[in-house]
Amino acid sequence: MCGRFTLRASPSVVAAQFGLFETPAWAPRFNIAPTQPVIAIRCLGTGGGRPEAVWLRWGLVPHWAEDPGIGNRLINARSETVAAKPAFRTALRRRRCLVVADGFYEWKKEGSVRQPYFIRFRDDRVFAFAALWDAWEGPEHTALESCTLLTTQPNALVGRIHDRMPVILPPEHHATWLDPALEDPRRLLPLLGPHPADEMEAYAVTRRVNNAQWDDPQCIQPA
Repeated sequence: MCGRFTLRASPSVVAAQFGLFETPAWAPRFNIAPTQPVIAIRCLGTGGGRPEAVWLRWGLVPHWAEDPGIGNRLINARSETVAAKPAFRTALRRRRCLVVADGFYEWKKEGSVRQPYFIRFRDDRVFAFAALWDAWEGPEHTALESCTLLTTQPNALVGRIHDRMPVILPPEHHATWLDPALEDPRRLLPLLGPHPADEMEAYAVTRRVNNAQWDDPQCIQPA
């Protein structure tokens, strides 16, 4: 699974990389955790509209859910089964997005402890997780837009740490993934493989990242 990630890049860097007119404002984030807001990019409507950047709550609440608490259990969706699961199959066809990041954490069991590792591209560039979103309406018309990150088999680097990794979509697949006119899972599922390991690096960090209240540069310092 993917349970924590970072977005240290500035809004202007993200806007330039993803071709956005504007983005919300944010400060550098070093320990983004489930239930928190994340920056996502999506296209609404048909005709290939321009991508927009929005805040979504991390942890998908399907539009049909009776209790929004279900989102706490739906922070990730397995790419191998996403087209069949009731919580995700409609979103796969109609509500796909990219969640912006520049690193993520995974935990490796080492003896009696779980050691966190920080994983990123060697050039520390911004990238995008493949994700799904949904809109839920609660009592008195309260609205909640939320998302889940897709996961896949790990590449050789991440596989030494964990048995899953988030799907990182390369830029050449962004337009296809965001295209609201594309609803055929057979066109989408082949995009959801592991990113090549040779462009990435991983190193152990302190267990400070285990506590979501800590969100500072010390979270990514080598152990």
